[in-house]
Amino acid sequence: MMNDLKKDVYVKMDKCIDSFKESIKKISTGRATPSLLDSINIEYYNNIVPLKKISSIVVEDSHTLKINTFDSSIRSVVKKNIMKSNLGLNPVIVGDSIKVFIPILTEERRKEFIKLLNHDAEKAKISIRNIRREANEKLKNGKKKKIISNDEEYITQNAIQDLTDNYMKKIEFIALKKKNNILTI
Repeated sequence: MMNDLKKDVYVKMDKCIDSFKESIKKISTGRATPSLLDSINIEYYNNIVPLKKISSIVVEDSHTLKINTFDSSIRSVVKKNIMKSNLGLNPVIVGDSIKVFIPILTEERRKEFIKLLNHDAEKAKISIRNIRREANEKLKNGKKKKIISNDEEYITQNAIQDLTDNYMKKIEFIALKKKNNILTI
């Protein structure tokens, strides 16, 4: 039971880290990266499809992305969806492609992004703590039902706390790295 519980905690905390990384991808660092557009989905033949599946996205320069859609009839839809995404991007149709201009970050905008980053990091930490709490409750129930001993409970709680501490540090490290990217001009 103990190994299964620790493995379950490990898997859940890993998913939490992956979710945190995914959520902060959309936070702009002021530099053009194709991952900025990962959250953009397009309706294509009555299906919702990620933009990257129906186009090629390349970095033209440090503040410009160039999108070449595989089907020219959806260019205007792509442009409209990028504008609706609330990412603060400025797409323009130029010939056969769409150019997305990434605005240079002002000090005020950088502070907004850092605030958003801190909020996302705190949400991830809360999720990690909730996973720990659920695992500890399972341990207490196992002890009440006399499935596990006091020693097993103590050892497993310490192992889960160590996992929790490690994942908290991972979140802080990822957030610090992203914060440095945002603050770098």
